[in-house]
Amino acid sequence: MLSVEAIIERLGGAAEAARLAGVGTEAIRKWRQARAVPPKHWTAILSNSDLSIADLSPASSASASSQPLQEPSSMTDLAHQRPDGADAVLVLADGTVLWGRGFGAHTDGARSLGEICFSTGMSGYQETLTDPSFAGQIITFTFPHIGNVGTTGEDDEAINVAARGLVVKQDLTEPSNWRSAQTLGAWLAARSIPGICGVDTRALTRRIRDNGPQTGLISFPADGRFDIPALLDAARGWPGLEGMDLARVVSCTQSYRWREGTWTGGTGPASTPDETAKRVVAVDYGAKRNILRCLVQAGCDVTVVPATATAEEILAHKPDGVFLSNGPGDPAATAEYAVPAIRGVLDAGKPVFGICLGHQLLGLALGAKTYKLEQGHRGANQPVKDLATGRVEITSQNHGFAVDDKTLPADVVVTHTSLFDGSNEGIRSTRLPAFSVQYHPEASPGPSDSFYLFERFVALMNNDICSI
Repeated sequence: MLSVEAIIERLGGAAEAARLAGVGTEAIRKWRQARAVPPKHWTAILSNSDLSIADLSPASSASASSQPLQEPSSMTDLAHQRPDGADAVLVLADGTVLWGRGFGAHTDGARSLGEICFSTGMSGYQETLTDPSFAGQIITFTFPHIGNVGTTGEDDEAINVAARGLVVKQDLTEPSNWRSAQTLGAWLAARSIPGICGVDTRALTRRIRDNGPQTGLISFPADGRFDIPALLDAARGWPGLEGMDLARVVSCTQSYRWREGTWTGGTGPASTPDETAKRVVAVDYGAKRNILRCLVQAGCDVTVVPATATAEEILAHKPDGVFLSNGPGDPAATAEYAVPAIRGVLDAGKPVFGICLGHQLLGLALGAKTYKLEQGHRGANQPVKDLATGRVEITSQNHGFAVDDKTLPADVVVTHTSLFDGSNEGIRSTRLPAFSVQYHPEASPGPSDSFYLFERFVALMNNDICSI
């Protein structure tokens, strides 16, 4: 194999190399940074130069350790072609086999099995991994520098890691952050979560984008032994998220009071509800801590109850309003016990505010239907339009299901819509004091364009009907 510099020189310099490969000069800079030419450019280079496959093929050396070991290929091509240096594998139900390097926890006899999804967020990987809405999913980060801020217990969105595995392109970056208490790899290992790097995450993301959600698994055995056909059978045997109720799995098991507000000036969460605070019952379908902090910051005294709480149990707390949290799984499955409770709260005239799964469940309680999205929305850069004001908010999102606009009853109106695919992002009832959004206005990680929604909920509890 020639060095990248030698390849560029043989092609006539950076500008000519870019022209022959059909790429921009930025791609040539990335070749140099990676110390390798990505296989997707080989065909163009071989067709327009005297270089050979042997010149371009990377040797099994540590110099390319941060690069993808391969792009997605079919099982028939790669089932038994384990590259040098590979000690972990990602297997998809469609037969795709992706070799890489493992980190975090060894899977040993167990496997990390779930739905492969991708997140476009460029920050907050720890918050993403601990978001309960990722239960049953293996996360692929499209941003390459994962691990650079380390981990700290202050950034966990829940007690446990909800995601089943992590897929990244490059080796985990060493932390460079004064708040870091542990590297991401050690943090994952302590929580029995495996990861795999050296995967072409761009190609994997395109596969999910074009073909829809895929079941997959990560195998990172301590003994380095792989049974690819058995792994493929396991991936194909997983039922998928549709029809799966995961809210009761990640929910709290008993009620508790939440008193922390949002972070201020880097000094940690502050604020304790006073006697003027509105009493809010938050139904925990997989609630993120920062949502609870935002409720407190907006002027709420928050009591959290389990996902399975009945209307009677919720109303026994004498709330001024009820919040329906985010969470994982199929809303139609969770609706079996959640919708009767929500309808009871609505019948009692209590103001209701929902986020993410809570939004979908409110939609179901009001008479709409939900459906599974082909790709889902996950990341911190999703544009949403407020139809009343025309304002565009850059939002943080994590969902694979949506409310079907076409099934909304006449007394429920659409308030927000996605500028990516036009799917529903918000509703409100014209008859009842209830509204919800699909995205995450607490935004950790993410922008803070949408905090006003928490203030709108408080205004609604103050009988300001015009607030929604």
